[in-house]
Amino acid sequence: MNTKCYDELILPFFHRMSNLEKLDLSLVVCMTKTFIDGNNLKLNIINHMPLLNEFKFNIRSSTRFYNQFNLPSNEYVQQTFKNFQNKQIISSVDYFKENGFSRCHIYSYPYELTYYKYITNNFPGGIFERVRTVSLFDERPFEHEFFFQIAQSFPFLEKLTLINQKRQNNKQFRKSKNQNQNSAIIEYPYLVELGLSEADKDYHEQFLFDTKTCLPNNVCVCMDYRLVKKVTRNFRRNTTRSNCAKMSFVCFQNKSTFPEHLKDYFPHAKII
Repeated sequence: MNTKCYDELILPFFHRMSNLEKLDLSLVVCMTKTFIDGNNLKLNIINHMPLLNEFKFNIRSSTRFYNQFNLPSNEYVQQTFKNFQNKQIISSVDYFKENGFSRCHIYSYPYELTYYKYITNNFPGGIFERVRTVSLFDERPFEHEFFFQIAQSFPFLEKLTLINQKRQNNKQFRKSKNQNQNSAIIEYPYLVELGLSEADKDYHEQFLFDTKTCLPNNVCVCMDYRLVKKVTRNFRRNTTRSNCAKMSFVCFQNKSTFPEHLKDYFPHAKII
């Protein structure tokens, strides 16, 4: 449920449910004055439900920030849950300076939803076997090892959307703390939909280069035509040929006149 009226509508509704014993809450709260954290939940929900013995939640709250010297950290948010009965509570806090807003995601673990939205570089990790749909967004670049983590954390991922306009810093797989993650070819065995139309050229390379990613057969992909043309060297590059040949449907954004040999490069795909 998405709302801008957490204080005005959501909380009064819960205050009328004092006899509730079990609560499973999923909320997206837009532009609150402050993050919804453990203190907020205890003060405004738990204290009004004396019979509550099971509380599961998944809450994303966002806010505009103006005073950048007094911003709650993820460590602070995590500490607000130290007295909760459920000790497996995960938090993730992000500040997007270019867009002037911040987001806090809190949830009880194990995670029970089938989707996980707007994952950033601050993704806390974990295994999410129920999740089938994931979206990625950040103002900082996603490196190869980040995608390795995504593939490991979501073993049954079917739909992936990527929004990031920042160039990668580590395209040549320079040595880092985990050389295996940096050099591994990433697989998404259950992937059926991939969205790259709002991603930088480096992420088209990330998913089209067979030295970085092995796409499954019959995947549907949405891409920026101008970037794909550059990455594939006008649809003649061998490094990108095998992944393109696996696509069953291709939707091009910013498309122009297609060359005659395009169909040969995507031999099994319907192209629009």
